[in-house]
Amino acid sequence: MRQRTPAVYILAGQRRGTLYIGVTSDPLGRWWQHREKQVRGFTNRYGVTRLVLVEFFGDMEHAILREKQLKRWHRAWKINLIEATNPCWRDLAVDYGFAPLNPGSASRVDAETSSA
Repeated sequence: MRQRTPAVYILAGQRRGTLYIGVTSDPLGRWWQHREKQVRGFTNRYGVTRLVLVEFFGDMEHAILREKQLKRWHRAWKINLIEATNPCWRDLAVDYGFAPLNPGSASRVDAETSSA
């Protein structure tokens, strides 16, 4: 049985693109579902699969409260939060063992960031 690890995460379609905020107790399983388009709905419809922010919590109650807080935030605040720790909008799922979504996308995102 997999250990529960409450987390809030933000997925993006591209740098400063469409954002999705989610909460889960099984981050690796949930991110796999998004990447493999196993989740019907918003992320699948809009191609939002790049993990750009993740915050871990000790319990689901705090994770859910944070998710609700972030969903109330203005878009600019969410972008500032992402760019504070991930200015290149790098796919953080690679750090957790996932294959890169698009081999050429990292260099394109870095080029966009360096010219900004």
